Amino acid sequence: MANELFYSNERNIQIVISLLKANNIKKIVASPGATNFSFVGSLQNDPFFEIYSSVDERSAAYIACGIAAESGEPVVLTCTGSTASRNYLPGLTEAYYRKLPVLAITSHQGKDRLGQLIFQNIDRSNPPHDAVKLSVELPVVKDERDEAYVMMEANKAILELRRNGGGPVHINMFTTYSKDFSVKELPPVRVMKRIQAWETMPEIPQGKICVYVGSHVHFTPEQTDAVDRFCATYDAVVICDHTSGYYGKYFLLPTLSQFQRKETLFERFDLMVHIGEVSAATFAGTIPVKEIWRVSEDGELRDPFKKLTTVFQMSEQSFFMHYGKDKADKHTSIDKYRTAFAEIYNHIPELPFSNIWTASQLSARLPKGSLFHISASNSRRCWNMFHLPEGVQCTSNVGCCGIDGCTSSLIGSSLASPERLCYLVTGDLAFFYDLNSLGNRHVGNNIRILLINNAIGAEFKISQHYCYTFRDDADKYMAAAGHYGAKSPVLVKHFSEDLGFQYLSATNKEEFLTALETFANPSITDKPMILEVFTTHENENEALRLMTSITFDAKYKVADAIRSVAGESGIKKIKNLLGKG
Repeated sequence: MANELFYSNERNIQIVISLLKANNIKKIVASPGATNFSFVGSLQNDPFFEIYSSVDERSAAYIACGIAAESGEPVVLTCTGSTASRNYLPGLTEAYYRKLPVLAITSHQGKDRLGQLIFQNIDRSNPPHDAVKLSVELPVVKDERDEAYVMMEANKAILELRRNGGGPVHINMFTTYSKDFSVKELPPVRVMKRIQAWETMPEIPQGKICVYVGSHVHFTPEQTDAVDRFCATYDAVVICDHTSGYYGKYFLLPTLSQFQRKETLFERFDLMVHIGEVSAATFAGTIPVKEIWRVSEDGELRDPFKKLTTVFQMSEQSFFMHYGKDKADKHTSIDKYRTAFAEIYNHIPELPFSNIWTASQLSARLPKGSLFHISASNSRRCWNMFHLPEGVQCTSNVGCCGIDGCTSSLIGSSLASPERLCYLVTGDLAFFYDLNSLGNRHVGNNIRILLINNAIGAEFKISQHYCYTFRDDADKYMAAAGHYGAKSPVLVKHFSEDLGFQYLSATNKEEFLTALETFANPSITDKPMILEVFTTHENENEALRLMTSITFDAKYKVADAIRSVAGESGIKKIKNLLGKG
């Protein structure tokens, strides 16, 4: 008796089939071959699908066009490797110009086969731009990261069939030629949807709701009001860092609380509404959430939290105004979280002289109405621990979160708003990386730069960083020690003063507080300013340790003390002795 055959054990194939079924895509035009046999074999074992055979791939593509045009439904094409897929091009071109939802799934052995003189392997990575709207590759799934990627790309491809009027889409699906068809039930997949502005809006899920804002242009009053009305309706909170641009009634800065090594203070949210762009907030991945809706005019699937279910292709204001109710006034959640977070701030310990300490002092004294620009990783983390005064707006180069251009961006902002004080906090590596910008003849007197100089990339020397594995050996090539004068007390002073800057410096807390009287002056003075603060990476590391340990209870402190003395191997021995290994 022959073995019963069900679905292939190749996970990428399972994901595609699950998503086809979830989107009610059942019509298939299959062409014969070996490379696609795991896919076709799985389809023909499922009575959900309506399959037609066509030996000639060129004819198959046109058959799919006819079915799609007549039925109004998406149609799937599947073929083997080699030149079979090339014969889809005439029919896909027809589908492109007629906006017909044809999904061409070509099978492939993998990129490592290309260019190696292995027969029947051709490159499909760049189809003609007027043959398909989108082309994606689905690799063989080896781990959870691969699975998440395949799920995202497959969702993206299927949704593109109907987007902006519809059209053909290409999936290049890798295969291992598995002969195992023993999978009786398809594992669950996350189905993503796209809602466009003219479509029916879904109901808001019941439960706890939050809004998460990535880096964002400054909110208009109308946009802020729409978000506030939404939060008042659903008792929601707006989770931000300083790059969010939102300063409404429901603003919540959780950086310091989420840095604590105990469990998050957030309860699990049933829905997170995600707006904005790239976020450098290190706490983002620690927020427990069941489901995410993304709202963006670009309508693209963006899923940094791996919980996306729906993207709304519309303006944020339209979204929030649709769901918000005028007379609502719920604020229990924001009050609760602010009270809990305030308790942490009440227990901030005495900090060593460091970037974090300067942030604790200057953050509250930034002049109202000023613009505050934060440079790279270490500074963003330090300054996002503290609230800024009302009326201070913050920005940062978080598009790619790189080291370059922070001073130049500050200068650009200052030129656009010459009557506004524009501050920048930057580390020494980022500062010297963009040093030539200080010589620009358009630099105005409204610029003030706080330079944290520790003669090294302190980010690479903190205990939480990958490079900390190498300790002092990281100085050679990872942490960039010893460059740019190695904390010379006169290098920046001479350079900046010769360019017309007022130069201030501090090597301890007393000197910094004295310099702050000038640096935080709310009036534009007759010169731009640079305040150079000389710290050590040891102090930076210790300050971060203290700030992330505020809510430790006794057992955590004991565990840390033991670990510092005994090391990880010693911890294992102690656990074994206690019978807990």
